[in-house]
Amino acid sequence: MSTDHPDTDAETLAPHWVVTGGMLLAGSAGFVNTIMLSFFHLPVSHMSGSVSKIGIDLVNGNADDLQAFLGIVGGFLIGAFLSGVIIGNRNLRPGRRYGHSLLIQGTLLMIATFLAQYGYLIAVPLAATACGMQNAMASSYRGLTLRTTHISGVVTDFGIHLGHLVRERRVRDPWKLVLLAGLLGAFFTGGALGMLGIRESGLGMLYLAAFGNLFAGMLYLIVYPHAPL
Repeated sequence: MSTDHPDTDAETLAPHWVVTGGMLLAGSAGFVNTIMLSFFHLPVSHMSGSVSKIGIDLVNGNADDLQAFLGIVGGFLIGAFLSGVIIGNRNLRPGRRYGHSLLIQGTLLMIATFLAQYGYLIAVPLAATACGMQNAMASSYRGLTLRTTHISGVVTDFGIHLGHLVRERRVRDPWKLVLLAGLLGAFFTGGALGMLGIRESGLGMLYLAAFGNLFAGMLYLIVYPHAPL
């Protein structure tokens, strides 16, 4: 469906909005991952350990764990695929269909929370699918790779920029250092809040992340009502 809404260049989106949005997404991912780890002992926001565990389970013939971790990796992959279909571009640009993606993520987390409360393991790959969609929403902004569901790349890039600071006595793009530090801090804070929340209210705390994504998606569509369908 065509639209006359301009595909605004990423340069018009100020870094402080990217920092704010990125921190909220990273905090949400840390929140979700901590809750799923606490109840199912399975990660949903990052794939390195899961892929390694698949190799271990294949060698050891552990069919139950193998099925669980294949579901996590498969769910994350499907989420990234859906994000690619819905949004259609890796570069961050205001006006793209991020609102639609957030609404789907919120719905997936809503269903995952409901199923998790009844002990259904299918909640884990559903949550991984939501994380995969989030992580693939915007992969690049002004030359910086954005990752909001895991922090390996964030810590790497943060270390590189600190190294540049020591070597050159200056930071070429200070906002990048702020963004990376914000993503790292937000993921940690989201995880800590998730742990505190489930001690008080159990798995139902996961509904907060679901409602947060739904609210963000609706707000985005209000701001960009002509996002292409």
